[in-house]
Amino acid sequence: MVGVNDIRSTFLSYFEKNGHARVDSSPLVPRNDPTLMFVNSGMVQFKNVFTGAENRDYVRATTAQKCVRAGGKHNDLDNVGYTARHHTFFEMLGNFSFGDYFKEDAIKFAWELITKDFGIEKSRLYVTVFHTDDEAFGIWKKIGVPEERIIRIATDDNFWRMGPTGPCGPCTEIFYDHGDHVWGGPPGSPEEDGDRFIEIWNIVFMQNEQFADGRLEALEKQSIDTGMGIERVAALLQGSHDNYDTDLFKALIEASAHGTSVDPYGDQNVHHRVIADHLRSTSFLIADGVLPSNEGRGYVLRRIMRRAMRHAHLLGSVDPLMHRLVPELVRQMGQAYPELGRAQSMIEETLLLEETRFKKTLDKGLKLLDAELEGLPEGKPLDGQTAFKLYDTYGFPLDLTQDALREKGVDVDTAGFDDAMEAQKAKARAAWTGAGGAVDESIWFDVVDEHGPTEFLGYDTEVAEGQIVAAVVDGKPVDAVETGASVNIVLNQTPFYAESGGQVGDTGVLKTESGVVTITDVKKKAGAFVHIGEVSEGTIAKGDNAELIVDHARRSAIRANHSATHLLHEALRVALGDHVAQRGSLNGDDRLRFDFSHAKALTADELTQVEKDVNAYIRQNTPVETRIMTPDEARDLGAQALFGEKYGDEVRVVSMGREDGSGKGTDGNTYSLELCGGTHVVRTGDIGAFVALGDSASSSGVRRIEALTGQAAQDYLRAQDHLLAEAALALKAPAAEVPARIKALQDERKAMQNEIAELRKQVAMGGAGGGADTETINGIPFLGQVLADVPGKDLRGLIDEHKSRMESGAIVLISGAGGKAAVAAGVTDDLTDGLSAVDLVIAAAEALGGKGGGGRPDMAQAGGPSADNADTALEAVRKILEG
Repeated sequence: MVGVNDIRSTFLSYFEKNGHARVDSSPLVPRNDPTLMFVNSGMVQFKNVFTGAENRDYVRATTAQKCVRAGGKHNDLDNVGYTARHHTFFEMLGNFSFGDYFKEDAIKFAWELITKDFGIEKSRLYVTVFHTDDEAFGIWKKIGVPEERIIRIATDDNFWRMGPTGPCGPCTEIFYDHGDHVWGGPPGSPEEDGDRFIEIWNIVFMQNEQFADGRLEALEKQSIDTGMGIERVAALLQGSHDNYDTDLFKALIEASAHGTSVDPYGDQNVHHRVIADHLRSTSFLIADGVLPSNEGRGYVLRRIMRRAMRHAHLLGSVDPLMHRLVPELVRQMGQAYPELGRAQSMIEETLLLEETRFKKTLDKGLKLLDAELEGLPEGKPLDGQTAFKLYDTYGFPLDLTQDALREKGVDVDTAGFDDAMEAQKAKARAAWTGAGGAVDESIWFDVVDEHGPTEFLGYDTEVAEGQIVAAVVDGKPVDAVETGASVNIVLNQTPFYAESGGQVGDTGVLKTESGVVTITDVKKKAGAFVHIGEVSEGTIAKGDNAELIVDHARRSAIRANHSATHLLHEALRVALGDHVAQRGSLNGDDRLRFDFSHAKALTADELTQVEKDVNAYIRQNTPVETRIMTPDEARDLGAQALFGEKYGDEVRVVSMGREDGSGKGTDGNTYSLELCGGTHVVRTGDIGAFVALGDSASSSGVRRIEALTGQAAQDYLRAQDHLLAEAALALKAPAAEVPARIKALQDERKAMQNEIAELRKQVAMGGAGGGADTETINGIPFLGQVLADVPGKDLRGLIDEHKSRMESGAIVLISGAGGKAAVAAGVTDDLTDGLSAVDLVIAAAEALGGKGGGGRPDMAQAGGPSADNADTALEAVRKILEG
């Protein structure tokens, strides 16, 4: 039997032998086409080569391309499991020519491979051509296909388009006749939807480019794009017309049967087929960086996962099943796609967590569904409100509810579902604006309502394409923006990070065919990533496709600082205790700032130890890993939640650093485990180096550490070495002795400052207590002094000293040190019922040109621009005492 792996190998080897470069499959998430949710054909990765926007070092290529059709325009999800050939994931084998060979060679290659290498019987093959393509018709006739088996097709079935825009052209297709025992007719006939005639190869003559305005223009390079679905050819070569009756699917179906103890080929076969198909799509999507979420590609992934999990439930599976099938998938496809093996543990963990969580709500949701169906009249659809409740409360996507009801012959009132969804959006909009959102910023809610939230691609790429869905100038939407204008732009997807969680927004460039925008910041508004920038060249317009390029050097520095913050957080907890918790952070490109709960300053030894620990884990150079789970699951695992971060139903858990059995996580070896939505380095060694600049007070009970990483840290250390060398030269001492010498000088300076402060205090106190400088006003002893060289911060202590020497009285001290006035007033406790120090200090401050003052009846302070009117200020105090 010719297996799937043999077919793939034969195909690629054949074209490699005929001068084609063997090119790896691109990821399932397209980086160069914002109109696609997932890669849906082999030519997607070559789109810019076909249009001439990109050149490669080969003109012929062959690939085995991973494809998913489960969202957007190309959505086969509802049919999977119930038909012989629908899949969410499939492999497209293809050969491509970029301005090299064209129609004749492309047809010859296909015919030779199919009839000779694969040995498919020629008499069972039919071909179609676009109805005006006489050239292709002639080539097929010349190659030996009878005219009666060359069918002209006048519809778009034989004019291929990748999407609404992009390269396209007429095509010719090869069909296999499975025989008259299978119902169906040839292409173009009334019975063409039957299973007898099955398309196995499509050759697209890439002649044109389709534009959004409807224009169809000729490409400079006449090129070839072909596709052969490996699943269909495998079925044919293995004597079947059912894709699920092939070696690959049989192995996956057997694994499902073994995991559920349910006959794989009995009445429950459809459930096994769904599970086998969905296992492939979910595993490959996770391996390519897509993780389950409530929006965008992650939402489609979750729909596929939950659909498979419901079918596992229908098979009677009590424990999570999907993750136990991954090893068999890796055995079957891991050699051709090594990314599966590399991501196996991530795939298994993600499937296990998602299925465990979903099982908790599945029973409740199905019970609600059954209860609603009990009183439902025959032929009446399930009401939309109930379907929406299943979605909103139990996480049942609409198509999952429809799938569950399909077997019961019940429809869903989708219009009612849509109405309930709109009502929820309106409620959310009102809550958002009521929470302090500016009225003119509600525009972002409208953008998200119309186009959906921006999908962030930046966890694993810094360059991608997106489509501009909104351009806003001065708070109002516009259709186009010209050079020099400041603009806020929203796209359907972006690699630019929007400021959140302490990480600053990215900068970079946005390019369209007609203009360039310099992006200076990105903010998140109601789910939209708002790209703030200025049009530096040409014009940009709503609807434009744009190339988005993040400033790589800046992003790398930000990533390093953010990852270092995680290591710093854990190092502080180890050094100071578990009471340490983040109270704020800033991760920029130049430095990091980390605020944390701690009552006192760090000692020099503590700070040194923290710095040493962070650098030790940097040098460890272990991978930085990311997982998706619920907040509760993350906290149960031991993950630290970051201060100021808002968490939804799903969180990203970032782990880094390895310990020997004393850390966090399921294995007990993880050093840092935190909830975080930011971007991070790939390995801890990418941080480079870590230097703590010092520890300071941020607020009561909160300390702050500022630090540098990477090149900035190296530059700082180099500068410190330079200063050390200069100090050694000035002190005429070896460099090793400089720190001790400097500390001795600092200690000496501090001692001298203390001595000077004491002398100033003695001078200031010289006349007090003996009565020489004290006067009595209205029976109240009063001391008023002007102290030109005493710092304002010392006045409070002097007031306390004077009060301790006086049995009763009032004191006002004015300092002019530093060029500005400082005033302090004190009243002994026996007088505070009738006299307040606050009144005295306010009167003095006003005379000095200042405003206000504050404190308590026994002690108050104020200031002023100058102490020139100090005598007038003391007179103002005397008048209050006289009154």
